[in-house]
Amino acid sequence: MDTLTSLTRDLVSIPSHDDEAAAGEYITAWLRDHTDARVTRDEHGNVIARKGQGDDSLAFVGHHDVVPPDGSQVGADGEYVVEERDGRLYGRGTADMKGCVAAAMLAFRDADPAGELVFASFVGEEQGGLGCQAAIEDGFAPDYAVVGEGSTGYSAGGVTDVAVAHKGRRGSTLVAEGAAAHASEPDAGENAIYRATDAVDVVRDLEFPSTTVLGHDLRGSVAVTEIEGGSAWNVVPERCAVTVDERTVPGERAPLDRVEAVDGVTWRVDQDLPPMACGDADFADAVLDAATAAQDGAPEHVVKPHATDAGWLAQAGTDCVVVGAAEPGEAHTADESVALAVLERCREVYERVAETWPSS
Repeated sequence: MDTLTSLTRDLVSIPSHDDEAAAGEYITAWLRDHTDARVTRDEHGNVIARKGQGDDSLAFVGHHDVVPPDGSQVGADGEYVVEERDGRLYGRGTADMKGCVAAAMLAFRDADPAGELVFASFVGEEQGGLGCQAAIEDGFAPDYAVVGEGSTGYSAGGVTDVAVAHKGRRGSTLVAEGAAAHASEPDAGENAIYRATDAVDVVRDLEFPSTTVLGHDLRGSVAVTEIEGGSAWNVVPERCAVTVDERTVPGERAPLDRVEAVDGVTWRVDQDLPPMACGDADFADAVLDAATAAQDGAPEHVVKPHATDAGWLAQAGTDCVVVGAAEPGEAHTADESVALAVLERCREVYERVAETWPSS
């Protein structure tokens, strides 16, 4: 029988940064071989399995795509390198998030669920949640979800917490248009960089939205991160583009459209990953009870700064929390790793939640 370590090893070794198909096929085959669940792999590559019955459904949600690996994380055979050292597994995707996909697979297999239990592993999470969005459009709509992204080490070192909210990200571009002229006669043109800096001043003066989720404060932010303009040292620039990174919170957004009050400036949204806020305090408490029972530490409800697929699910009406093994700073690095003991803890949390929620 597969152990959590061996299952995680198998999953992590499968390349899935360019093409998630092989990883999806592995997950699908494993679920069909080890459970009696109704297992499907949709046209997008998402793997979804269901078992149990009830008026309410609970989903374990993860993703099997990863960011491109560092060269040291790829072996001569093209598979990802997986190494075990000092109680940790090292390799691309161990923390983000094939380790918790494996934990969810085992919890899904072993749980005697209180209602309908769903397992979902999506594609395209690292490309903005493409797989999750596609599944939602196709009707994926669990009532509740535990998303296995990282929530360990937020309240205290090594403690696996329960994230009840996270920020979203809206990336946008301010484009300033002017009129070119020789720099020796600047008044003959309209300097696009000047217009762009006027727009930047507007951004700097904006208030950051904030909200409270189950008693926890969540504050957004707005930052100018890139600027590009001009063509030569002796030419008044006719175009300048400014990139803005906005971390959003549920509800209100920063009024970035105000920049369009500057002559020649337009604003476009390039990416908008939604925030998440759990709207069911009883569900959040039930998951916290499960997390408390599974560890010696004292987990808490926390908030995360990063967007996940929980944002898309919450936007569609699912009450979500985030519980996972990854700690801040572990993902997307050349030495990415995950603690095996914490993976086992997450597997236990998931199974406990499935057997106690929905509560009778």
